[in-house]
Amino acid sequence: MARSARTTASRLLYTLFSSSQSQSHASGSPFFLNRRFRLFSAGSAARVKDDKASMWQESLSKVRNIGISAHIDSGKTTLTERILYYTGRIHEIHEVRGRDGVGAKMDSMDLEREKGITIQSAATYCNWKGYQVNIIDTPGHVDFTIEVERALRVLDGAILVLCSVGGVQSQSITVDRQMRRYEVPRVAFINKLDRMGADPWKVLNQARSKLRHHSAAVQVPIGLEEEFQGLVDLVQMKAYFFHGSNGEQIVSAEVPADMEALVAEKRRELIETVSEVDDQLAELFLADEPISSSVLEEAIRRATVARKFVPVFMGSAFKNKGVQPLLDGVLDYLPCPTEVSNYALDQNNNEEKVLISGSPTGPLVALAFKLEEGRFGQLTYLRIYEGVIKKGEFIHNINTGKKLKVPRLVRMHSNEMEDIQEAHAGQIVAVFGVDCATGDTFTDGTVKYTMTSMNVPEPVMSLAVSPVSKDSGGQFSKALNRFQKEDPTFRVGLDPESGQTIISGMGELHLAIYVERIKREYKVEAQTGKPRVNFREAITQRAAFDYLHKKQSGGQGQYGRVCGYIEPLPRGSANKFEFENMIVGQAIPSNFIPAIEKGFREAANSGSLIGHPVEYIRFCLTDGASHAVDSSELAFKLASIYAFRQCYTKAKPVVLEPIMLVEVKVPTEFQGSVTGDINKRKGVIIGNDQDGDDSVIVAHIPLNKMFGYSTDLRSMTQGKGEFTMEYKDHSPVPRDVQTELMNEYIAKKGSEQ
Repeated sequence: MARSARTTASRLLYTLFSSSQSQSHASGSPFFLNRRFRLFSAGSAARVKDDKASMWQESLSKVRNIGISAHIDSGKTTLTERILYYTGRIHEIHEVRGRDGVGAKMDSMDLEREKGITIQSAATYCNWKGYQVNIIDTPGHVDFTIEVERALRVLDGAILVLCSVGGVQSQSITVDRQMRRYEVPRVAFINKLDRMGADPWKVLNQARSKLRHHSAAVQVPIGLEEEFQGLVDLVQMKAYFFHGSNGEQIVSAEVPADMEALVAEKRRELIETVSEVDDQLAELFLADEPISSSVLEEAIRRATVARKFVPVFMGSAFKNKGVQPLLDGVLDYLPCPTEVSNYALDQNNNEEKVLISGSPTGPLVALAFKLEEGRFGQLTYLRIYEGVIKKGEFIHNINTGKKLKVPRLVRMHSNEMEDIQEAHAGQIVAVFGVDCATGDTFTDGTVKYTMTSMNVPEPVMSLAVSPVSKDSGGQFSKALNRFQKEDPTFRVGLDPESGQTIISGMGELHLAIYVERIKREYKVEAQTGKPRVNFREAITQRAAFDYLHKKQSGGQGQYGRVCGYIEPLPRGSANKFEFENMIVGQAIPSNFIPAIEKGFREAANSGSLIGHPVEYIRFCLTDGASHAVDSSELAFKLASIYAFRQCYTKAKPVVLEPIMLVEVKVPTEFQGSVTGDINKRKGVIIGNDQDGDDSVIVAHIPLNKMFGYSTDLRSMTQGKGEFTMEYKDHSPVPRDVQTELMNEYIAKKGSEQ
């Protein structure tokens, strides 16, 4: 397109040049000719540039990048399956639990189909009414929260799915918090209106109170539970019914007469709610003027894109009702890539924030947000924020400084790939054979921008794991390396005392899934030890140190003296370890300061209470002494290690344990026994609500007391109870528990000597 525009411009220039030349011979004015030539050439170039910009603007306005997030079992994958069916990407609908032997398209792993849960986020794309919609289906289980985190980091909009029976649940609150963190505009979809006990208005009120959503329904259901037949659109004031074997035929009709009063009331509520955050609609509303469908639609779009309003859609994905209007809502109300402000950090200019235009004509800026080890090597998912990426061209990894060639460029449809030659700003694609880490930024080399990375939560649980057969050690370590690279919340380490391989993650299910994947994908039987909780240590008061490390054993000795104090940092500080050099003058030569800091860091890796890392601590170095001959980096490093040990007990250290936010949902008849069990586990109950015939108990419980809880809960509630838990924070353990942990640690050290 650009080349043809340039050719046309040059032909016009040639024609003008020829005709002007003959005129200039007649008039004898070469100056006149040159001036006309320059003016025309500048104007045509500007026009070509404007045409190109408006063409890109138009194509990007027809792109939507969305994620589908929700609590466990709210119907995310079922909804994605229906979206793919109605947009023609798949030709048959399969159920999530894989009962028909196939399973949902987006759950491509055998484990996902067996368990009926999503483990990895999967990307796909489809076309709806001339728009390209890129979709990422994310897991609902809190153990796989990083998958939601990295999807939301690169998306422009999201669908928050809520269950019409379960309402706003604990993980709904978590994913909504993640959407806020990445400033993602969203629409809500109240699913499962066909289920017994469905109450969309209760869910809408919960969204307002628990999620603090400024929201209103844009649809009203026609009937509920088994009488759920269709929907009334409050914007267009039309009723929609879904016919055909899979709900593919949409029949529009007038609003049923018996619903007119309810529909009028809900439409007024919608207009009122939107006018509170949109000035243009507020003017019309206050003047009591009639509000047309198009005016209301534009106002909802403005408010949703500005993240001031959340439109609420309704339906039943499983019963094939309400999915197509939700797709229309995605096009009507969620932003295109150019309507979202994305910022990069300019590495050539002290990491100054730079607004990215989002235009394909600019320099390439792309973020690697997810890695997968595929059959053909590493598959890197990229979100392109600006510019164009082409197969066979070179790109620069700003984080590593490496220049790399793009050998293969693909668009993903779950686990299927479609080769493409190029991709432009606003698209989500994947490249093969590019070595990088999650969060790396790629450019074409003309700019040195990096995108801000995503939030990676700290692992809360560890497990000792080893291969059953000694011969499979190579495959075992290959599996661990791959999983560690793919998942930033999965860590692998070596226990220095026992020599065991320790894997750490977000919970029991998270680690169990990886152990199962080692067995299935690498054919390695692995045995696991008792799960280990990631305790931490912290100090509670300031303590001074003054330590002289002096050693003379013939030849050059060791000499280093360090003075100063350690003090606790406020809990929740951005840094968990700080080192401050407050020495005035040259009591210690400056070249030894890094060795002192290194010594303190090393010492803080293992506290003396139970041998776990020390957090939220600041070391202040105020004085010291050195020797002209005997001082060395080693001497000062050792001095700082011993100084830390000398003053650590004086700082009144405590053991911190991970506390989990646990939500238990049980029939009311079992409430007493479940509450008693929580108290026995040293839990603190912070909320107890009634939800129909069920009790929803919210508590803070130490992770150390949560092992095997799923089995205990099942036996207490005859299999009717369910729970979810997520990491809240690390808190000091009670004094008796600390003594018990210290005695265990001393006994363990004694037995190993």
